[in-house]
Amino acid sequence: MSSYVATQQGLAGLELMAKIREFERRMPLLSEEGLIRGSTHPSLGMEAVAVGVSLALTEDDAIASNHRGHAHTLAKGADFGRTMAEILGRSDGYCGGKGGSMHIGVKEIGVLGTNGIVGAGIGIATGAALAAKQKGDGTVAVSYFGDGASNQGVLAEAFNLTAIWRLPVVFVLENNHYAQSASIEEMIAQTDLSQRGEAYGVPSVNVDGMDLQAVFEAAEAGVARARAGEGPSFLVCDTYRYLGHMAGDTEIYRNAAEVEAAKTKDPIANLLARLIEQGVITQEEWDTTTARIFEEVEAAEQFARNSPFPNPTEAFTDVYSKGARA
Repeated sequence: MSSYVATQQGLAGLELMAKIREFERRMPLLSEEGLIRGSTHPSLGMEAVAVGVSLALTEDDAIASNHRGHAHTLAKGADFGRTMAEILGRSDGYCGGKGGSMHIGVKEIGVLGTNGIVGAGIGIATGAALAAKQKGDGTVAVSYFGDGASNQGVLAEAFNLTAIWRLPVVFVLENNHYAQSASIEEMIAQTDLSQRGEAYGVPSVNVDGMDLQAVFEAAEAGVARARAGEGPSFLVCDTYRYLGHMAGDTEIYRNAAEVEAAKTKDPIANLLARLIEQGVITQEEWDTTTARIFEEVEAAEQFARNSPFPNPTEAFTDVYSKGARA
């Protein structure tokens, strides 16, 4: 174990993971209350991937997310209150409440959108990487997607194109072992997904997606490769979601023992234990921190609840860019 966990960066990563988890913990409750229209997809247990990757990025780098994208957006630097407002369909949200949970975009920090279409972010990130190369601005694009999306044809096309053109992109597969309700063993013959990238000439690595340090180090290497003009990388992050695929999921496809076993690898609890052992923080200090995190997320939720709904007259705004013909 390197000294990474004994640094303030490790502590910052821990706090951000905990804050994202508190935020996500509220999603099923808000859905049950009827405050969220449509589906919402929490990512409790998967926080180390979003935070670990984002620690390797700058504000100018771009990310393209998927339907389970709150953590990616928040880890990239989005405001918790405005993100919550968007999920609740309120006018103070990043998209004026018209995007909702699965379509949050934050242009100013490079969030090219969460996306309800499985695998769509793969092509979007590839396009962003092509633009970065043409501009020569040194930025990198990241595509987040799941094990289910790895079966979409766009991934094969993106691997091939980015490898040929040496585009600055890092593909991040969050393998949480279930494509909604179907296990990876049921849906994929070759379960070593890193081989898919290698087949197209994309350097690929299997990563412990429950370990913030492991994700950060793999992402840092991939981002450095991209910035140096050496082309794409593929990170297969083995992780697990503690809640169902979406709010209201019956979870009949897996048993409680499996979920409890996965919780022994909890990225927050395990990193906290390391930081306490390294003397970076005490349990008492962490208790104070978690109380502060709760208050911050509570304030974000109240901000969202108090935000007004968009005016119906705005239904047809933001449809065309300025100067576009109707």
